[in-house]
Amino acid sequence: MLDRFALPLLSRPLHATAAVFLKFKVTANAVTIAGLFVGFSAAAAVVFSLFDIALALILCNRFLDGVDGVMARSAGPTHRGAFLDIVCDFLFYAAIPLAFAVQNPSANALAAAALLAAFVGTGATFLAFAAVSAKAGQDVNPSYPNKAIFYLGGLTEGTETIITFCLMCLFHAYFAVIAYVFASACVFTIVSRLWMGTRRLP
Repeated sequence: MLDRFALPLLSRPLHATAAVFLKFKVTANAVTIAGLFVGFSAAAAVVFSLFDIALALILCNRFLDGVDGVMARSAGPTHRGAFLDIVCDFLFYAAIPLAFAVQNPSANALAAAALLAAFVGTGATFLAFAAVSAKAGQDVNPSYPNKAIFYLGGLTEGTETIITFCLMCLFHAYFAVIAYVFASACVFTIVSRLWMGTRRLP
């Protein structure tokens, strides 16, 4: 829901960083892979209860995710790059709740499982609609013209997910509460995407 507003606010630093990487012949795909390793490092920091470090790494991961998109559009987007970007995003999104479950299984495991199940639902509705809409000739959502696939929005998009992960790091003792609240919001997204998807597709 907030993605379309958050991205323009970061446009200048994203473009400046992308320009530096491009100057040194770094590819967008390399930045994508580096961002995934940063995200996994954030998950490892959570496991070892290094929540401040995890917070910084989560923000760094998301910044790199924005940079690789700018680089791809500048150099010319590819299907391989779009595939890598989406897969790395979903791997990162799954890693953080799992890390909290490992960090404190007795307090966090059930809530993490509920959140991961909700992520499966949001991911399935998101990717299934993108795949089917492409076959139906609907490739781009006008609200998200820079996305490589038809981006079906919802209440819980990338920006909301990152805000939630940051809150989990800042208030880690309340991980379960935060996870259940966000999982509930994800259920709303699932239902709304099912409704929008069935109405949009022939």
